[in-house]
Amino acid sequence: MTHNTPLSPRPRPLHSLADGRRRPMTVAQLRAHGVSAAETNEQCRPGGPWQQLLPNVVLLHPGPPTSEERLHAVLLYAARDRGAGPASGAAPAVSVSVPVQPGAEHPPVSAYAEAMITGLAALTLHGFSAAPPLPSLDVVDVLVPRMRRLRTTGCARIVRTTALPTPVELTGVPVAPVARALADAVAELTDPGTVRRLLTEAVRGGHCEPAAVVRELNRARLLSRPHVVDAVDSLVAEGRALAEQRLYRMVREHALPEPVWNVDLRLPGGPHLGGVDAFWPEQAVALELDTRAHRKQEDDAAWAEHTRKREHLERLGITVVHLTPRKLRDCPEHQAAVVRTALMAAGDREPAAYVVVLPR
Repeated sequence: MTHNTPLSPRPRPLHSLADGRRRPMTVAQLRAHGVSAAETNEQCRPGGPWQQLLPNVVLLHPGPPTSEERLHAVLLYAARDRGAGPASGAAPAVSVSVPVQPGAEHPPVSAYAEAMITGLAALTLHGFSAAPPLPSLDVVDVLVPRMRRLRTTGCARIVRTTALPTPVELTGVPVAPVARALADAVAELTDPGTVRRLLTEAVRGGHCEPAAVVRELNRARLLSRPHVVDAVDSLVAEGRALAEQRLYRMVREHALPEPVWNVDLRLPGGPHLGGVDAFWPEQAVALELDTRAHRKQEDDAAWAEHTRKREHLERLGITVVHLTPRKLRDCPEHQAAVVRTALMAAGDREPAAYVVVLPR
């Protein structure tokens, strides 16, 4: 051997692997540290210092796993490469800067290729007060592509999808977006009160808009369940109330003229033209909030009716401004400018037809 001959990596002592690493590792990771399969089996014997938590996933201490360790173990079990390293082409997680507990050591989130926490565990990580604490969950839902050959086992429940969403990074783990996590949680829940509380908190807590939740519930084919339909009705009502509050705040904070709120429009002695959320009679400008739930069986008819009403009002010379709850939440300044522009342009238009304004 010459001085230029590369030396083989020296295996780390088994005790040094566990020092400061109260987290799981895969058999492949242990092998990379010089621990053979025989040594791993020996360490995981009954009464030994390690334990096999899931297939090919070893916990480097004998006691019960912490909630954090269970999350990482489930991800290691479900990741395409079983934690051996990041896979190419994986969608990066969106970081939300949630602090990790001091001293905790984690693999990079990219190592969990094509796997992310979903369901109730994900909602808990998103900060839902209506979701149970992690230690009380018997299983952790993990979302993987539909074609993966994995089975539910131990504390890992496999949830499959044809299209993985982009995960959010929370406490060092990839987590499904709120709408997707809600749908996966609701799929396993039968208590109407729990379903209603989770859906309501999603909107009231500002996690997402009702339309996004209903789209995911529809994709999961959950809208045929009566208790889910009832919860969706509460969700839509909650979303509309929040959107109206944002609209009132926008008008007040951006010094727009005060409209008449929630009125019906009619032609004198003629047909009903439809209801609008706000109306400026002098400028003949109407405003509508789109708070439709996007339920598949209702969406086409609702959109056709909305289009018919808008076209009829515009033929009468009334400008219709269309706002969504998401736009009001994310960019109220821009929406206020849209309304102000419509009001200022009223003087350049032909006078609108006279309409009767009635409380809705």
